[in-house]
Amino acid sequence: MSNELARRVIAKDTLEAFSASLLEAGGFRGDYARQTAGLLVWANLRGADSHGVLRIPRYIEMAELGIVKGDAKPELSREFGAVAMIDGDHVPGAAGMSMAADKAAALAEKFGVGLCSIIRTSHAGAVGYFTERVARAGKVGIAMTASKPLMIYHGSRVEGVSTNPISIAAPGRNPTRPIVLDMSTAAVALGKVMAAKDAGKSIPPDWGVDAAGIATTDPAKLKAVLPIAGPKGSGLSLMIEILVSLLGGNPLISAALTDNRDSGFNGLVIALDPKAFGVGEDFEEEVDRLARAIKALPPAEGTDDVLLPGERGFLLAEKRLREGIPLAGGTIDRLAAEAAKQGIAIPTELR
Repeated sequence: MSNELARRVIAKDTLEAFSASLLEAGGFRGDYARQTAGLLVWANLRGADSHGVLRIPRYIEMAELGIVKGDAKPELSREFGAVAMIDGDHVPGAAGMSMAADKAAALAEKFGVGLCSIIRTSHAGAVGYFTERVARAGKVGIAMTASKPLMIYHGSRVEGVSTNPISIAAPGRNPTRPIVLDMSTAAVALGKVMAAKDAGKSIPPDWGVDAAGIATTDPAKLKAVLPIAGPKGSGLSLMIEILVSLLGGNPLISAALTDNRDSGFNGLVIALDPKAFGVGEDFEEEVDRLARAIKALPPAEGTDDVLLPGERGFLLAEKRLREGIPLAGGTIDRLAAEAAKQGIAIPTELR
């Protein structure tokens, strides 16, 4: 039976509790384990399986290697007006970026704008999770994260920049359904390659290259991903490195390329309060009006509906909350192996 045919469906709460138990057994402090599980399952609900629970074995491995500190003690290292900086002490990314999002939103409440940088954190997954958090507080949220070279820099044949993602979220009248753009600067997120491997599928040849710099359709042979839209993707990634890492005082790309040093992960969250611009609640109405105008555009041939950024994810999340979250056979196998290793019972749905 193929991995694709071996898919199982599991309820959101069950998957979240199982994930938190695995992470806590693997060295994450209880609250960090729950925050990380919440982020991962949020991604699975929205169909972003590449950023979902398939990451758990690697997260536990990172804790075992000391790349992540399950008992990290992040602290506010600097605050200057509307700008704050957190030294993450290698805190799990879900917890670290949530701290940054909450701090940015609090600063925006006071100053109209808030920026919170966090350095020395870890992989933060789907960054739309954090901008949605800011949008639910009535603010416009912008989030970016940075990591070591994983992506080809346009014009070269080796990794020169990372897959640095960026997300922007804007609140409308419905606080549970903001507009949420969440995109990688790569042609594909590395997690999608992992997901294809778990599902026993090949990948498109324009996703990435093998060790020789040649396009590959085998996810097991992929060495580096390609940037989205060529020079635009690699250029945007480079500028995110400047905004997130250089301004944060923890360079990642130059440290890796010139010193062969891995300096971890960094993040930045920006919150903007519409009231500071004099628009207040009118802003939310205008967001909704803009959304209605876009939705009213005639669909292209073969398209049933014109969708807004993040809308497909919200619709899928509603469906999966009702029907359960499907997991690929490969993901189930790796979670089961981790559960056996950690002495955690496997949910009935995944047996």
